[in-house]
Amino acid sequence: MARYKQVIAVRNDLKMGKGKLAVQVAHAAVTSAEKARLSHREWFKEWWDESQAKICVKVKDDAELRELKKRVEEEGIPNALIEDAGLTQLEPGTTTCLGIGPLPAELADRFTGHLKLL
Repeated sequence: MARYKQVIAVRNDLKMGKGKLAVQVAHAAVTSAEKARLSHREWFKEWWDESQAKICVKVKDDAELRELKKRVEEEGIPNALIEDAGLTQLEPGTTTCLGIGPLPAELADRFTGHLKLL
């Protein structure tokens, strides 16, 4: 089992197409990883060297996504809230997902362990 992981929380209410969903998750993963690399170098290095474990979980709506962001930010955990540009399926500025970490797996589970896998 991975000691470090990255979690991507995705809004389940948007019903994005598979391609749109994949791109939004990729944006969250890359942006959050870069923030972790800059602010929590040891977490990033351990995660990078270990296997770069990632999981995707679902949240019901924007309110739950923003509440999760608030909670992880209060703990100083690197994260990235992704807003769509609105060029295809969604309105401009629609929040789609939240990248969290990478961070120690046990810490991630404190915030996201209750969420169902996407």
